[in-house]
Amino acid sequence: MPNSTAVVIIGAGISGLACAYYLRDRGVTVRVLEASDRPGGLIHSIEQNGCHFESGPQSFLSTNPLLELIRKLKIEDQLLKADSRAPRYILRGGKLVQAPMSPFSLVSTPLFGARTKWRLVTEVFRRAHPPENDESVADFIRRKFGDDLLDSLVGPMVSGIYAGDPQRLSLRAAFPEVHRFEREHGSVVRGMLKFRATEKAKSAPRQGLCSFRHGMETLPRALAHSLGPTLSYNALADSLRRAKSNGHAAFEIPFSAGATGELLSAPAVVVATPCDVAARLLGDLDANFVEVFGAIEYAPVAVISTAYAQTAIAASTRGFGFLVPRSEGLRMLGTVWNSSIFSGRAPENLVTMATFAGGATDPEICTWPDEKIATHVCGELAKIMRISAPPVELRVQRYARALPQYNLGHVGAIARLTELAANQPGLFLTGNYLAGPSIGACINQAQSTAHTVMNYLSKIGVLGPTIPASPAVQ
Repeated sequence: MPNSTAVVIIGAGISGLACAYYLRDRGVTVRVLEASDRPGGLIHSIEQNGCHFESGPQSFLSTNPLLELIRKLKIEDQLLKADSRAPRYILRGGKLVQAPMSPFSLVSTPLFGARTKWRLVTEVFRRAHPPENDESVADFIRRKFGDDLLDSLVGPMVSGIYAGDPQRLSLRAAFPEVHRFEREHGSVVRGMLKFRATEKAKSAPRQGLCSFRHGMETLPRALAHSLGPTLSYNALADSLRRAKSNGHAAFEIPFSAGATGELLSAPAVVVATPCDVAARLLGDLDANFVEVFGAIEYAPVAVISTAYAQTAIAASTRGFGFLVPRSEGLRMLGTVWNSSIFSGRAPENLVTMATFAGGATDPEICTWPDEKIATHVCGELAKIMRISAPPVELRVQRYARALPQYNLGHVGAIARLTELAANQPGLFLTGNYLAGPSIGACINQAQSTAHTVMNYLSKIGVLGPTIPASPAVQ
């Protein structure tokens, strides 16, 4: 006989953990299956000889739902906030140039020329409408502002957020607010100004970059701790198959736990895995899942974590770090100066950094051996920052499938997945391929999924009356 629970969640990345937390917080019984031996997915903090490294996300933006979750988990006292005034840089002609972060700096920056600046300044006075067909980020920027802005600023930003290719990335999928600003207001700048005025009237706090005293993994660990024995590690779900429970559609989930096999039964299942795993699990329910999930590409990324003696670095490390345009001809995408952003990241007289390579524009480097990646990237870094000695600590982490790509057609793919899931009563999806890859976006989406699951359980009589949505998910 299978063990029964109200909801089975497959995957204990940040999305699955948060969804499980919100369900348990409302009294729903859950069981979480995680194929690996730790929670958090790509969120992984490492201590190495007194240096703190992050193998995945280096920080997160402080959205209200995320801060509220941190408060409820009682880890607020461990929160670290970066200085929002700290500069960011773009590599231009081999030199680090401060990135424009205000309207005035957009006009004064040497990153692009007078024609681009004029188009930026006058965009608010022009009215345009986005094309009916899906438009790439590159085509949008060229249409509105020109190639100069694309190469100097937007392209590097896309690499920093998505590790993506602006020629293929969909504007309405990857940056839906920008698309909405032009659609509703005829001008991106005009829409942005109205949005900021609305947020200011709400007295909404400004988002800032944050981490935790003991690293990013503090959040998934706290979520995992709150779930207790309902979270099982090294538990590989083999498949999903249809069953019946009290006259309602349900699922049976056979899974392997070490050398033993177990069987779970639940009226609701949340698949919180990467797309390739989701395709494997759901293909027997509907072969269309395999096709649609298979169309969502992932970018590979290599994270090269280093610690250098402060005396070996001639360039300034005051600020967040820098991004590298593809026109610079380098393999690295950018570098984050972690010990400059957050305290406690390195022993005295050492500087820790995380440098990224690969992405959708250079997947080949992620196939190299770790030593070759480190040698090449550290060589580029040394030239840019005038570093005279090798790193005293070094770690390379490669991800073949690091970030889902919100490429052209992504909006349609998500609509199709939503339709396919709706045809399977009790099946729900959550993950970073749905509403944005940031931690804040994953938390919002997981909370919304939890609300939808609770309403479904109410509808079939497993829970009480329909539960109103919280403001964050309405």
